[in-house]
Amino acid sequence: MPKNDFDSSELDYLNTLAAGLVHEIKNPLNAISINLQLLNEDLQERNSEKGTKMSNRVQLLQKEVGRLDSVLSDFLRFAKKPVLHFEECDVNGIIESVLDFIGPEAMQNSIRILKSFDTSLPKCNLDSNAIKQALLNVILNAQQAMSKGGELIVRTYKDGENVFIDITDTGVGIQEDRIDKIFQVYYSTKKTGTGLGLPTAKRIIEENRGTIDIRSEDGKGSSFLIKLPVNCAPKEK
Repeated sequence: MPKNDFDSSELDYLNTLAAGLVHEIKNPLNAISINLQLLNEDLQERNSEKGTKMSNRVQLLQKEVGRLDSVLSDFLRFAKKPVLHFEECDVNGIIESVLDFIGPEAMQNSIRILKSFDTSLPKCNLDSNAIKQALLNVILNAQQAMSKGGELIVRTYKDGENVFIDITDTGVGIQEDRIDKIFQVYYSTKKTGTGLGLPTAKRIIEENRGTIDIRSEDGKGSSFLIKLPVNCAPKEK
């Protein structure tokens, strides 16, 4: 029978090739970006109508270069095989650090952050840096869904042997026929989205033995529910 799936060694090899290709593209892309910046500065000094038109065109190129660099960075994060470092973590503290990071941008976009944390949460055995990246991806997705402002509601609670993180936005929501596709690689409902943010978040959460689900209503917002297992005792070596 034909072989349909890659084994782990083949996947590792493909990931290495992909990472190398991304680096090879990013290096000249960075050089292009620097030269476009220098060219734009020269054009702006000319103070002529022609110089202004050319400067506008250069700025469009700069935006496209920036977009390509963002796509490549997202792809590199997705393709890279992570090496996880598990430790006992304060889930509320991890969320607070992410919210502090995105807070200024949320304020600029008229987004109000509401928090309801269960202060009695037990610690979870997680890779804190990886979970921060996953939460950042989900929260940025929520923020982008509220281009005209709104509320970002983040809640934590414990149920049985699991800790839950509920991230809700009052944004545009997702049409029912698109919800099943939201975690697919390169699928995006946004014109500027890379389609890798949420798939990356899902993979990270699953690697930390958790799950992520979405509830959404078109025009009324979305809610992402993350479940992480509780493991208070340190792992035996």
